[in-house]
Amino acid sequence: MPLPRACLSLSSTSAAEDHTSSTAGDPTPAPPPLPLLRTLHLSSSSASDSSSSSDGPTVTSSSADDSASLVTLPSIHSLAPSLLDPPPFSASFLCLSSIQTAGGAAAVAVSAPTPLLYLASAAEISVYDLASLRRLDSFPATPAAGSVKSVAFSPDGRAFTAHQDGLIRAWRRSSRSGRHRLVASLPTAVDRLRRLPLPSNYITVRRHKKLLWIQHADAVSAVAAGGGLLYSVSWDKTLKVWRASDLRCIESVAAHDDAINAVAVAADGTVYTGSADRRIRVWVRSPGDRRHGLVATLERHRSAVNALAVSGDGAVLYSGACDRSILVWEREDSANHMAVAGALHGHQKAILCLACAGDLVFSGSSDRTVRIWRRGGEGKGYSCLGVLEGHVSGVRSLAAVRVPSPATAAVEGEGEEEYRVCSGSLDGEVKVWRVRVWHHKAKQASF
Repeated sequence: MPLPRACLSLSSTSAAEDHTSSTAGDPTPAPPPLPLLRTLHLSSSSASDSSSSSDGPTVTSSSADDSASLVTLPSIHSLAPSLLDPPPFSASFLCLSSIQTAGGAAAVAVSAPTPLLYLASAAEISVYDLASLRRLDSFPATPAAGSVKSVAFSPDGRAFTAHQDGLIRAWRRSSRSGRHRLVASLPTAVDRLRRLPLPSNYITVRRHKKLLWIQHADAVSAVAAGGGLLYSVSWDKTLKVWRASDLRCIESVAAHDDAINAVAVAADGTVYTGSADRRIRVWVRSPGDRRHGLVATLERHRSAVNALAVSGDGAVLYSGACDRSILVWEREDSANHMAVAGALHGHQKAILCLACAGDLVFSGSSDRTVRIWRRGGEGKGYSCLGVLEGHVSGVRSLAAVRVPSPATAAVEGEGEEEYRVCSGSLDGEVKVWRVRVWHHKAKQASF
């Protein structure tokens, strides 16, 4: 079987390494017609209805997905509040800094509990203090390994970067000097050597080529950490599980029928994978089991799934795809594990990345914008609070964290939240935004 090929072609010079892939010669059959979805796109400020011009990088899908990339999921009606019942939230935002990285498309991530901002490209990885935006460290990112697709962190502070060459690299920051050093490339040499002698440890990845099952056969598209484990997904269609303590690969799953583009881990250890086969799959390792088992397959997107994000409590999953929609999935006690609550519409091109922070959801798109979404009270759906504009290329990576609000900004009858949002684009530019959200408390009438 040939290796996955690109399902998205990007006109950006660096897009050749950051495309979403699909399987050549083995097209996924078109799914049956989908039932109508509710639209959760609520009214927003005038800024949220604006969009950037279309002279940026164009996202087009393969022939199997051409129509899906141009037509969003249908909706039966909008849950927008009436003019007499405006959303109880408002937002303001400001771009605090714009950083140009070397080496093309940038992946961004913020470590916890110390908020450090990591900017990773093919050429270098830079680390900034998120509060002051002062650069603390910069080190080579193994340019021969190709672009960095994703960054994740283990509880002990190690940073893991996913690379185009099919390897994951682990970095440790010195507590004394603050400098980073490469501590391992996964799979590690020890892990490979202990499996080399046994023929049963090899799998066929293409004609006349075999690899150890612990190796990815194509680009590692995303990594995520949770529960002492590291999860990696690849365009080779597999999900691999690594033990963070000794960096050994303990599991490999043939997870999808096409390239896997995204992985997300909930607080309870539930793993979600999104693929170019248009499906999202849900994986759970039950107590006492050594392997993750498939518990549900979520099929409502009409084109490749590019991004996933899970709410802090794990009750809501957000998925973004080339069909320009963000689907909202909510937990339910059934065999399907999750059900679609509706769709968020507003972006003009493919959704490339998602991030959750507090009660907010941030989405980045090939239309060069970042949108801010918040769930309304009393089941009123979602409001688009604003659109962050300024990138000249598609937004392919997002990170967002809540920060303490300034004490002097509180207004009587209102609650304020403040966030730092970091967006990385295909041309290597990273913008850091300050986003403030106010909750307008209802005033009771006096008699």
